[in-house]
Amino acid sequence: MDDLVIARSLFGMTMGVHIIFATLGVGLPVMILISELLFQKTKHPDYALMADRWTRGFAVILGVGIPTGTIAGVQLALLWPGFMEVVGKVISLPFQIEVFAFFLEALFMSIYVYAADRLSPWLRILSLFFVCIGALASAVLITNVHAFEGTPAGFTIANGEILAVDPWKAFFNPSFAVTAVHVALTAIMTGAFFIAMIASYKLLKKSPKERTKQFHRKALRMAVITGGVFALLTSLNGHESAQHLHHYQPEKLAAAEGLFDTTTYAPLTIGGFTDRETQEVKFGIEIPWALSFLANNSFDEEVLGLNDFPEEWWPPLFSHTLFNTMVFAGGFLLFWALLAAFYLFIRKKQLPRWMLVGFVASGPIALIGIETGWIFACSGRQPWVIYRMMKTSEAVTTSSGLPTMFVAFLCIYIVLVVTVIIVLHHYFKRNPLEPLLIKEERTHE
Repeated sequence: MDDLVIARSLFGMTMGVHIIFATLGVGLPVMILISELLFQKTKHPDYALMADRWTRGFAVILGVGIPTGTIAGVQLALLWPGFMEVVGKVISLPFQIEVFAFFLEALFMSIYVYAADRLSPWLRILSLFFVCIGALASAVLITNVHAFEGTPAGFTIANGEILAVDPWKAFFNPSFAVTAVHVALTAIMTGAFFIAMIASYKLLKKSPKERTKQFHRKALRMAVITGGVFALLTSLNGHESAQHLHHYQPEKLAAAEGLFDTTTYAPLTIGGFTDRETQEVKFGIEIPWALSFLANNSFDEEVLGLNDFPEEWWPPLFSHTLFNTMVFAGGFLLFWALLAAFYLFIRKKQLPRWMLVGFVASGPIALIGIETGWIFACSGRQPWVIYRMMKTSEAVTTSSGLPTMFVAFLCIYIVLVVTVIIVLHHYFKRNPLEPLLIKEERTHE
């Protein structure tokens, strides 16, 4: 592999690991806040215990998200010096503000963990609210740099010189709003389905006590409602995102759908794989006119195909598979949440075992959706690091030793992920739920 491929692989691996912890680091605080609100309203000890136990897990995840995020920042400077020159002069604001967002999250997380018993109920809620705001702001600000890469604004490049810099115009680039909303919605959705996964797994275990079942059913019900609402909102935002691609990055939308020829009444292709030789999606299922409607709410909308662009501008054709996987993940989560809501609130029955199995799978499926969505967003912009202004090959480092770095960081991430699993398993094994349920009931009688 040449240096460009190794550099992209190394940074992609770093972000692939970091995005798991970063996403859960946004979604889990929202679930903790909801459980705290329910406790303050109902005074039922189960919700207080949920907030406490989920906070312990969140603290471990946050502890790993911080170093992986730091590594990503260092690698930006080491691997992409050409891009970082633009960042320093044009789009440094998100990085600068993100420092304060992180401090906000860390400060109020410390207050909630160490001083919760000495705070009034509403101060506890206020502390968690600021934790959520800090975590969400961090995610949105960092993702805004990615949005800027896809729709650059606030500067020009002439003869290698960066001119006419307007940092605020770069900050509020055309993709800012749609990307920020998408990050927020998907992170909260993933946090909810992660909780649903754990609760369902516990309910499937052999002969748990009835009191323990009640606890996990409450957690599952909360997760189903939250996950379903945010899955629905994510699907609506996804429609807006497709329209955004149609207007600002048409070749990315064409690659996502394997569309080679510019077409009116363009079909939406589900499944299959894109064949460059025949210029078609093999084994795909076409929905007539749906892509045109997705692109601009009109069945006769003209959608540009890849052949309208120089071939060296084409994104990788596996973008279609990534896009389909992302959409399938979101669609499955929405469908499963709606089905569960039907059982719980219409039929007023407990979920059958086969549905619990689906929710156990929902956690990994949500993370797969996050991973494939991020990879699609970045690889679909190629060959540009800054769309139609700077190619990725122009931004990459010329330093040697990248293969060694790749192996070293791979080992680091394996150690980090295994450590997280061991720590979480050890903590919750040493602190089983049943004695805590009894203690909480006595405390709040």
